[in-house]
This record gives sequence, C-alpha cells and structure tokens, in this order.
Amino acid sequence: MKFDIFFSICQTEVDGYMPTEKIMFQNFFDQVRLADELGFGTAWVAETHLSCQIQKQNPGAVIPHFKGEIGLNTDILQLAHLVFAQTKSINIGSAIRNILCNGGPIAHAEAVKMFLSLHDLSPHRERLLELGFASGRFPFSNTPYGIRPRNANEEAMWPLIKGKIFHQASEIFLRFLRGDVFSSRDIKPIIIKREDASQVEIESFWKFDKVGVIPLEAPLESLRLITGSHDPAAQILANEFMPVGTFNLSITPSSEIETTHERMKKYFHKSGGPWKRSYMPRTVLVFVDASGDSAEEQNQRAREQGNKVLSNYWKAIEGTLDPKKIENAVDNALSGSPTQIVQQIRERFHPDDRVMLWFDFNNHDNEAVKKSMSIFMKEVVPQLKNYSGGL
Repeated sequence: MKFDIFFSICQTEVDGYMPTEKIMFQNFFDQVRLADELGFGTAWVAETHLSCQIQKQNPGAVIPHFKGEIGLNTDILQLAHLVFAQTKSINIGSAIRNILCNGGPIAHAEAVKMFLSLHDLSPHRERLLELGFASGRFPFSNTPYGIRPRNANEEAMWPLIKGKIFHQASEIFLRFLRGDVFSSRDIKPIIIKREDASQVEIESFWKFDKVGVIPLEAPLESLRLITGSHDPAAQILANEFMPVGTFNLSITPSSEIETTHERMKKYFHKSGGPWKRSYMPRTVLVFVDASGDSAEEQNQRAREQGNKVLSNYWKAIEGTLDPKKIENAVDNALSGSPTQIVQQIRERFHPDDRVMLWFDFNNHDNEAVKKSMSIFMKEVVPQLKNYSGGL
C-alpha cells in the first residue's frame, strides 16, 4: 500500500481555541517536515478560495454555523516551493485546486506551466506535483468570476449546466497544459438535453481567439493529474487529453470504488500506461492511541476521540448533531490501537490501494497530531509490510 497524508489547514474554533493564521501555517510546516522524515509519499493539501466568514454576511450562507475558515491555503503552487525547500523527499498534492475561479482554466494552466518551469531549475526537480483539480466545493468561490446564470434560461437549467461547465473547463485546462494551440471555437460545446428530446447549446463561459499558453517549453515530467469529480463522464473526458487519475473518499461504498477502477482501466489515457489502483487516492480519518494501557482501553480512547472531534465538526458545519452520521463516520475512520488499525486496513483496503491519512481533522494540538503521525508510520505500517491479501 501507499501511504500519503492530507492536511486541511482548517482554521476553526476547537474547544474554545482559535489559532491565528500564522500559527496554522507554522503547524502545517512543522507537520509536513515530520511527514517527510516519517516517509509519507505525498502531502495533499486542501485548497479553498474566498472567506467563508465574510460569505456568511450574504444571503444563502453555505455554512452559517461554522466559525472560522474551512481552509487557509489558496495556492498550492506557492506552497509547494516552500514545502520542497524544507523537506527532502515528500511530494506535494492539491486536494483540490479549483480551476473555475481566479481567472478560469486558462489562467490555471499558465500558472501550472510557470511553476513546472521554475521547479525544473530547482534541486527538487524530481519531486512530484500531484495536481488534483475540480470545480470547487462552494459556488460562492466561483460566482465573482462569472460562473453563474447569465439569463433566465440558464437559471432554470443551472443544475444541469454546472457539471457541463466543469467538463468544458477540464478540456481547456488539459489541452493548454499539454501544449495545444486553439480557440474557444475548437472546444466541445455545452449541450443540455431537454425532457422533450430536444437540446440546447449554452454559450461558452470562456471566449477566446487562438491562444498559446506560456512558458511553451514547460516540462511535464514532474506533474501528475487527478480529477476531483465523481462524475464518470468528467473522468472519461479528462482522459481524452492526458492521463488523469481520480479521487475518492473512504466512505464511498466498495462497489462504487471497484466500478470506478474498472471504468478507469478502460478509459485511462494510453500514454499513462495501464491503470493502477494507486491512481485513485482515498482520504481516511485516523484516530490512533498507543498509550501504555491495554488494547481495549486504547481502542476505547481512540473511538471517544473520534466521536468528540466529529461531533464538534458536524455541529459547526450543520448546526445540529446526527448521532447516526457521527457513528458511521467513526466506523469509516481508522480508529483504535495500532493492532486494531492494522486489522481495519486489511479488512477494508486492497494491498495496492493508496490512502491519504487525515490526522489534523478538527485538531489544533500540533504535538498530538505529530504523535499520531509517528505512531501510524512506526507501529502500524511495519505490520503491513507483507500484506498481500485483498478485497
């Protein structure tokens, strides 16, 4: 198995404590340096755009009960340079980069190519940028950039149009990344099929004459791409242009996971070689306890910690508590003593899977987070060295 780590850099109040932005970033770099020493493969970092706190002042607040910011990282490319400079071998990944906001897919393609050109000049050129991309979690991050209904007709069809916009953005982004020169007349139109079997073409959200994105000679060897969409059509379309993996969650049903693997075996871009299970990293929460008590007590403490953390988080997000949701979330986490977590991994994951372990979930105790990271890599992973079973 491949073990990566996920960082949310989520600035919210926990047990009455709200760290400053500076402390949040300091904790992140402290943790990512340890992750590098411990041997995690890739540090995946959440990316968020525009303040959730300010958005609450407007009608239709998306998370009205949440205090703070869902995430502080707004640019994985700037962050990556600093991570590489402070570590020796860990790769960096975005989970995920919104390619609709901040100028749209052309601007993002150009920014990535600029990063790759500079990265190629650095002593860290062999380290990977694993770029997860999608359309963003919250619509309010996209509306200031024109991603909103432009007339009554689009308003009525907006639920159908939204996904198609990401399809078009993906094509633009990927074609410019690989070096194509084209205009908006050369991209696939947004077509919406109506109930009466007729169809309507939606005017493109990006109109441009022939464009070539610079730097033209940006090397792509250190770039890996992953789409953050669960839409099969989006996954298939992306792989028409370049090899693109996909994300999934630990709570996703096993049947859907396996269906996605089978689909990607068929549609993964041929230049990427055969599809591998590791091309679909999966997030999973970790609550591990290895104190000197019995395994039963360790398991109980880890589960209590999971219940507390998840209860606080979901209350902040939704304003209410759903005990069943909390219970299911803890059940889907890796929770317990190192030995119990080993058993859970053997039961739930294929030996060729790749997981993004989430230790900092609703937890600002830097030392506690680092302790959990160390326990996992030093006491769990060694027990999985000969794991060859599978689902």
